Amino acid sequence: MKAVICTAYGPPDVLKLQEVEQPVPKESDLLIQVHATAVHSGDRRLRALDVPAAGKLPMRLVVGWKAPRQPILGVVLAGEIVATGHRVKNFKVGDRVYALTGMRFGGYAEYACIKENKCVQQMPRNASFAEAASLPFGGTTVLHFFRKLNLEQAKTILIYGASGAVGSIAVQIAKQYGLHVTAVCSGRNAQLVKRLSADVVVDYTKPDYDASLTKYDAVFDASGKVDKRTARQHVKADGAFRSVAGQGVARALKKDLTLLNEWFEAGQIQAVIDTVYSLDDIVAAHRYVDSGQKHGNVIVSVTDDPD
Repeated sequence: MKAVICTAYGPPDVLKLQEVEQPVPKESDLLIQVHATAVHSGDRRLRALDVPAAGKLPMRLVVGWKAPRQPILGVVLAGEIVATGHRVKNFKVGDRVYALTGMRFGGYAEYACIKENKCVQQMPRNASFAEAASLPFGGTTVLHFFRKLNLEQAKTILIYGASGAVGSIAVQIAKQYGLHVTAVCSGRNAQLVKRLSADVVVDYTKPDYDASLTKYDAVFDASGKVDKRTARQHVKADGAFRSVAGQGVARALKKDLTLLNEWFEAGQIQAVIDTVYSLDDIVAAHRYVDSGQKHGNVIVSVTDDPD
């Protein structure tokens, strides 16, 4: 099968499309023909070994010294089950599924295996493969951190980085919680974020933009780039702040995919896709994500038709 191999740590050019052995499903595995994947922060950070200097040595010891031990990156996938292990009970050949593979990676390939008890679920019935691939990373990340925010009594939320892969779905999920959403993003993405139902949109590229912000029951940094001290100044005395950076790794749960399915099928959330690249163009896809100019998700079509 074709797969993209991360041959070393470095710029996007370290990614090489190669022929490798197709995985064989074990007794509890699903063998999935991958139709679509995406380029997310987990992929690009591992590819570039983009961690603080003090973390580079521990990171190499954990994931590989000169290159990742798991060389096929890709933390999400959407595709069709083509074989199952003999102990699989809840899925069958032909099921259209999507999954978050996490540190197991494996999405940048024509086929991937994942255990049925991991974060894998039937796709929303009305979603294309590209749309399905855009949901699990941001969706499960948001639900993890929103649980930490204890939003039961909250009425208002401030979301930084509201146009990214995490932020764009955070805005939509916050509306499902019934919250008044103030969203911070660049001016070029303001109309997109308004279409996602943000109540107030603030352009961070304007001078002293922070002065227009008040205090909120919850503050969520979906980008991991905001100064935490500044962000906490906007939290009410009994409120809470969470960031995707430095506050633990998001735990992806199968039940979260079920909830995302319900919302997507009901038209309450939508996929936010910036660009779709082919697997052959994976280097260009990573270059684009590295540029910091994207909004929403950058999808990689592994088959000729990601729909």
